[in-house]
Amino acid sequence: MNEAEAKAWLADTLDVSRETMEVLEAFIDYLKREAQSQNLIAKSTLDIVWSRHIVDSAQLLAHLPQETDGTLKWLDLGSGAGFPGLVIGMLTGHQVTLVESRARRIEYLQRAVEMLDLEESVTVAGMSLEKFETAKFDVVSARAFAPLPKLLTLAERFSTENTHWLLPKGQNAARELSEAQKQIEWRGRLKFHVKQSLTDEDAQILAGQLLSRKPGKRRKRS
Repeated sequence: MNEAEAKAWLADTLDVSRETMEVLEAFIDYLKREAQSQNLIAKSTLDIVWSRHIVDSAQLLAHLPQETDGTLKWLDLGSGAGFPGLVIGMLTGHQVTLVESRARRIEYLQRAVEMLDLEESVTVAGMSLEKFETAKFDVVSARAFAPLPKLLTLAERFSTENTHWLLPKGQNAARELSEAQKQIEWRGRLKFHVKQSLTDEDAQILAGQLLSRKPGKRRKRS
């Protein structure tokens, strides 16, 4: 997918308006300026931001169930340069919380939210996930945050059986899922599917839900 194809996909598949495309353009300009002073994205992707980062984030919306509507509470873990969470905030009216622990990234995200006039829908939680107060979310996303078993351990407390997990992964997505399914903690609880990424033939997305523990199967604490 080249840059022109990426823009066309946003317009044709997600029906992104011209006004929102202009917001995305403003964000990309900001991202490129900031990338000159901090390592936000790989330098090799600076000229393909639309395909490698914007559509790569936006495609997660296509993996929500078709019956899903209304405003969702969306938790994005390790938001970094704003992918995918900030892009979701620009494209939708969902209430998005960006969890990021690195000081310079926190400042970068806060400036982006203010610049793009997203204060009413996007919140930057500048802290480690372990310190973030427990709450339930409709969607949990994470891009390159942690291997699946660790991610689940850290984020399970934000999930219900109705929470949709959307996890962009590399070529090891299927292996991570298989390994997690073998662990007692997650055995029989991962209603996940491996989806092919639109933007990278070597990348995949884990999409699905985390089922509750069965009575009597709670994890023993030492």
